[in-house]
Amino acid sequence: MQHVRALRRSILLAASLLSGCAASDIGPLDALLSPRHSAPGASGAFLNGRFAAIQHDMDHAADNFLTALKTDPDNPELQQQAFLSTLLLGRSEAVRLARSQPANPAAQLLLGDTEARDGRWPAAEARYAALPRQGLTQVLQPLLVAWSQQGQGQTDAALATLRPFVEGQRFRAIYALHAAMIADLGLRVAEAARLYRTAQLEFGGMNLQLARTLASWQSRQGHAAEAAQTLQALTESSDDLAISAQAVAADAPNRQVRKPTDGIAEAYLALAAALRSQDSSDFAIVLLRLALDMRPDLTAARLLMAEIVDGGKRPEAALAALKSVASDDPLIGVVRLRRAALTERMGQTEDALRMLDQIARDYPTRPEPLTMQGDILRTKRRFADAVDVYGNAIARVQRPGRSSWPLFYDRAIALERSHQWVRAEADFNRALELSPDQPYVLNYLGYSWTEQGRNLPKARQMIERAVELRPNDGSILDSLGWVTLRQGDVKGAIRSLEHAVELQSEDATVNGHLGDAYWAAGRRLEAQFQWRRALNLKPDQDDVPKLEAKLRESEQALGMPTPATAQRATP
Repeated sequence: MQHVRALRRSILLAASLLSGCAASDIGPLDALLSPRHSAPGASGAFLNGRFAAIQHDMDHAADNFLTALKTDPDNPELQQQAFLSTLLLGRSEAVRLARSQPANPAAQLLLGDTEARDGRWPAAEARYAALPRQGLTQVLQPLLVAWSQQGQGQTDAALATLRPFVEGQRFRAIYALHAAMIADLGLRVAEAARLYRTAQLEFGGMNLQLARTLASWQSRQGHAAEAAQTLQALTESSDDLAISAQAVAADAPNRQVRKPTDGIAEAYLALAAALRSQDSSDFAIVLLRLALDMRPDLTAARLLMAEIVDGGKRPEAALAALKSVASDDPLIGVVRLRRAALTERMGQTEDALRMLDQIARDYPTRPEPLTMQGDILRTKRRFADAVDVYGNAIARVQRPGRSSWPLFYDRAIALERSHQWVRAEADFNRALELSPDQPYVLNYLGYSWTEQGRNLPKARQMIERAVELRPNDGSILDSLGWVTLRQGDVKGAIRSLEHAVELQSEDATVNGHLGDAYWAAGRRLEAQFQWRRALNLKPDQDDVPKLEAKLRESEQALGMPTPATAQRATP
């Protein structure tokens, strides 16, 4: 099968915020929020609020919960629902409601944050220290206590609070980074340098927050070349961030954490990213809201929140999360790309393309807006237009290197789909020159040759290499089965194709190919079953008549009177 890379490039994955720091040992996550109980005798406003919350209409939900709470102010379920909905919206009522929930850790976090923002650091420290030492709060607690101590000017005490955790095993990278930022703010230069080195080693890879913090430290210590190298490593690991590389580099001499409340916001962001990586999105959003309450200009938190809510198929809410990012923010280029992608996901394709046109004009040397434009055009089957746009993107890359292979691969796909095979083949080969072991390029070119009946031994060799690199990719295993079948090894083809169907049971192409292999093996009824199944799985429009023709011919061969076109239901 021709394996097309995901067209929607993720702008800021959780891994780019918190790479190299596993979250699997956080422990029970239900300690963050109190369990929900049914509310006997719930009013109409309560029911309306619950329905609105299910529909992700949090404004309506909050209004209804608050209305219901006026008539039943002592109802714990109403208190909790009203608190959570107002917290997630960042509404002022959340603080008042939090005071009625002493056992709710999220409420206590919000109250501690309020005290910290007001400069009442001893009270904040006491509240953070009283948090339950279980689940997520036991990870957060040392960070929050340390930052509240730093807020009181007690740098040595803050470092002492974190020292056992820096020397421990769980989340050592996060604790080391926060200890480094505290030492940095407290002008403990030697200690900060040591802790920054520890954090960098423990993370094991560059990520957005780590790179910007390290580059800031290196710049302020007079090591501009090291700072540039740090940021280059970041953009090389994520091509989406490259559009903001120049602005981020210009911002490098500025502190990323200017005061203790910024450090608290960073702590929430770090844990939110960890939760996101283990699919605990609801909890991650609560932490991101707390982070943004502490620091509204923390753009990385807004990007992560937008990604999470968009993953829940709510592009409008994702756009709202990004709305307030300032036009001079160093990450505004990334944000603008994300806004365009979300606009397209809302079905406003032409608006998205116009937005990308403007971004391309504003960033005349960057290929990213044109690349995204090409992706959108390709998904809309406007292949000839996509070819032109990808060509313009490639022209902006002065010296194509290993990281440039996707541009040639994407244009090759558009060329192949617009029946310009000679040019497509050249681009596939160029992509392999830049990055020889890219499994999707190996697979696509090998499969294309198989479809054309050309270079079958080399095609199989390339696809087998792709399988080595991606052994559990059903699309690549499908290609291996297909080339094996074309070479006459029916049994080998069936083995690969049956495995491919196990991995991608809902893929029309894979099921159709398995039907071809069964037919070649004389397993006629099984072949018909697979072809009918493929027709039910929304195959590519070009494949529908081929599948119907196979069914008609097979029915004639078996003496079946029923036409294939009437057999659309899976047996």
